[in-house]
Amino acid sequence: MTVGDPHKAIEAVWRIESARVIAGLARMVHDVGLAEELAQDALVIALEQWPTAGVPDNPGAWLMLTAKHRAIDLLRRRNRYEQKLEEVGRDMEIRQESAEAELDDALDDHIGDDVLRLLFTACHPVLSAEGRLALTLRLLGGLTTEEIARAFLVPEPTVGQRIFRAKRTLADKRVRVEMPTPAELGDRLSSVLEVVYLIFNEGYSATAGDDWMRPSLCEEALRLGRILAGLMPEESEVHGLVALMEIQASRMRARTGPGGEPILLLDQDRGLWDRLLIRRGLDSLARAEALGTLGPYGLQAAIAACHARALSAGDTDWERMAALYRVLAHVAPSPVVELNRAVAVGMAYGPGRGLEIVDELVTERALRDYPLLAAVRGDLLVKLGRLDEAREEFERAAGLTRNERERALFLARATAATG
Repeated sequence: MTVGDPHKAIEAVWRIESARVIAGLARMVHDVGLAEELAQDALVIALEQWPTAGVPDNPGAWLMLTAKHRAIDLLRRRNRYEQKLEEVGRDMEIRQESAEAELDDALDDHIGDDVLRLLFTACHPVLSAEGRLALTLRLLGGLTTEEIARAFLVPEPTVGQRIFRAKRTLADKRVRVEMPTPAELGDRLSSVLEVVYLIFNEGYSATAGDDWMRPSLCEEALRLGRILAGLMPEESEVHGLVALMEIQASRMRARTGPGGEPILLLDQDRGLWDRLLIRRGLDSLARAEALGTLGPYGLQAAIAACHARALSAGDTDWERMAALYRVLAHVAPSPVVELNRAVAVGMAYGPGRGLEIVDELVTERALRDYPLLAAVRGDLLVKLGRLDEAREEFERAAGLTRNERERALFLARATAATG
């Protein structure tokens, strides 16, 4: 492998290969924390050797083989699991010649893929939501603790503790690195999809900080979603989530102006939308539809497709969107879904109809500190000519958000409502 800067090559290889290496090791040693340590040991050896010896032609296989050697050494030092030691050594001898070395597929597992096992383990329901997010980004995204902390605007020690507690919990609860049984798959898959979409959403609309978006998180979520779709091709909701993320990601270049200021969807230059991502998203949506009735992610993707298919804001099929939101509210009811439905209803049937729905949500405890409730109400009030009330709503929204770009947007809208 010819490369100009070995350290950059090592970083790129690690980001691409770390999940597979850690997943294979976790299958061998049955401990996520130990597997990560062994993979990190292999990375350290690469940092020592590759700058002088050169990057190997198959760096992923090199890392895997080196990490396997470390695992064998560790098991020898601990003088236990001798039977497992023999199995690991025999497996290494058989497979070390293969560039695409696959680990033992003879486990009693109905899917049998190491990366998929690792993803389901990192998103295990015994972990807190914060722990699942951090551990998934660390193990499957290849992000450092510093990168995760920067992405979520929390102190680095906080992220470190979340990762440490997550790995400790998995060990204490004796959670094996394995796929759930077919009977458990539905509930466990929903946890995995939730984590992937939470990562994407934090990148798409950052909850706090100076930037409205963090594209690197969107990219990681898309990568995880595509991996999941490749490994579980018969799961409609997996394709639905990928479709939703692809279509939403297609708008990212149009969502901010030259100075980083937010541009709302209806004001965006649709010529900047990524047509390739839209096409990929629509293809994923078609696969989801072909596999059966759409679930929550598939329905949200169908809603996003209404925007993607419209060449201008005026061409949007708002009536179809309002109908899809009604179905989504039945399948996955939540105040946020109702708020989004209010927007679609307001566009399809007039702001007065939309405001009726919003006003019913004002007393919802879940939306008490949600800035978009006030912002949507303010927008509908502007369209009804009730500018003083609208200004108060935009000012309230500005006071609730923790994102500086979003705050500036709401304040600008409050000022505009003054006239």
